[in-house]
Amino acid sequence: MKKGIHPEYSDSIIACACGEVIHTRSTVKNIKVEICSKCHPFFTGRQKLVDTAGRVEKFRRKYQRKKDI
Repeated sequence: MKKGIHPEYSDSIIACACGEVIHTRSTVKNIKVEICSKCHPFFTGRQKLVDTAGRVEKFRRKYQRKKDI
């Protein structure tokens, strides 16, 4: 390999919003994620509603059934 052209590969910490911390190696020192394998619905088997910027609430308001008169 040529010297001086590769990024530095060092210890890194990945932190999830649920509190999980993963130690690994990467070219990026600190990585913050919203969902990891400990809290993702696919891996946990639990339904978790992830609302980004109020999109779910906006959808519910838009398509809310109106009471029959």
